[in-house]
Amino acid sequence: MTIPIPSLKLMLVFVGALGLCMALTWLILRKPGALGMDKPDEHRKKHGRVISRLGGLPLFITLLAGMAFMAWNLPETERPWGPLILCNAIVFGIGFLDDLKPLGARIKLVGQIGAACIFYSIVGAIEVFAHPVTHETVPLGLWSPVVTILWLISIPNIVNLIDGMDGLATGFGLFLCLTLAFVGHFSAMPDVVMMSTVMAGALAGFLVFNFPPAKIFLGDGGAYLIGFFVASVSMATSRKGYVLGAMLVIVVALGIPILDTLFAIIRRAIRGVPLFRADAEHIHHRLIGLGYSKGQALAVLYATGASLSLIGIVLLMRKGHGIVITSAALAVAALAAARYLGYVRSFRGLRTQISRALQRRRDLEFARAHGRVLELEADRLSTATEFVELLARNLTRLDFCLKPDHGRATGMIQLTGERLWVVGRNDLDLSEEVWRSRLEALQAGLQLALKRWPELPGVTIKPASQSTNAAPDQPSEPAPTHHASV
Repeated sequence: MTIPIPSLKLMLVFVGALGLCMALTWLILRKPGALGMDKPDEHRKKHGRVISRLGGLPLFITLLAGMAFMAWNLPETERPWGPLILCNAIVFGIGFLDDLKPLGARIKLVGQIGAACIFYSIVGAIEVFAHPVTHETVPLGLWSPVVTILWLISIPNIVNLIDGMDGLATGFGLFLCLTLAFVGHFSAMPDVVMMSTVMAGALAGFLVFNFPPAKIFLGDGGAYLIGFFVASVSMATSRKGYVLGAMLVIVVALGIPILDTLFAIIRRAIRGVPLFRADAEHIHHRLIGLGYSKGQALAVLYATGASLSLIGIVLLMRKGHGIVITSAALAVAALAAARYLGYVRSFRGLRTQISRALQRRRDLEFARAHGRVLELEADRLSTATEFVELLARNLTRLDFCLKPDHGRATGMIQLTGERLWVVGRNDLDLSEEVWRSRLEALQAGLQLALKRWPELPGVTIKPASQSTNAAPDQPSEPAPTHHASV
């Protein structure tokens, strides 16, 4: 039971999924609601206007329609697609709820683990590790659930991590689904071919609206759905639970997202910031910083992703032969990329670079200590005036000043309730990441105080809609009198 590639049926499936997803996305854009809207800020989100984050919804509906079509067209299949789609629905639902109202990283992680456990219990598990060259097998035993769950939760988060540029995660998802369709054809699994083609068509239709400048974003729901679909279907195409075939291809095809995740883990670990904290130092940010336009950066990343997908397919067809040489070449390419992108300024000076990063980590710990004291004092102090005096002293120790017009530049961060906290900055040599991290260390204490005392004399709070367009590192004008001083 095989479907030739390309076939008229597959082409119609692809076009049908593309058209359905385009129509559903157009409907969302035609009647936007108040929920799930992504508003720009002064730091990472610089898209200039409010954009919907509900792009995962048309993808999910199209996937369900594809599932119904496959159940009618291919009623006999070995794979339990019902439970598989159910687990995908759970992961999508977690991300979609977060798009409507932030849930927090811990809640999302717990939900993903729950979906992965259901998948492990009902659908299947990675039970045996097969060496890609010698094909010797090693039973995983008690490690089987651990490896299975890690695989199922890591891929969605890797895809979500690179979803910081218009069209990037969508394009990579398209390449991965086309790769899965080829793997399904190579393994004589027409159901895998059809479902992967449905998802590829849906992503192609969504990309029409997600390509720069994006009219709609994937959101966590869409990114999680792409990642979990790829992770779950690649397991379904690995016969008898062997870590070979599709899973090897996916690891190679995910080279750019995996490398980006590795860089993020290393730099956040060295700097002492939370792993899931967003920043503006991903590979696509670095390429734009090197002078590439968004379109050029996207073209470079697309070309690299497509090349890695082809390399993975070649390794599959050659049954793993040449993987050692390929791995060595990819490792060298990763080191060269780290140097070119500026993650490593000089291999000779790497020790000095790490020492400076560790010093920045100690500086951040110093700021967090002040922030913790501020949180405790927000409950302990009797009056708003006492709190503001303490806040002013803490700001001074961290190279800020309470009044924006008393500093050499303006610094601002977003608070809850669509508000901005504005202060003065004294040290212009600090990078945006450093001064913003210091200021964010005091954020929780300030918000606790605002709950106790709606009016804090001398603290400048303004609506986010009044944010200036001036670059944060530029000297600021005196604070406008219409800013609300709370």
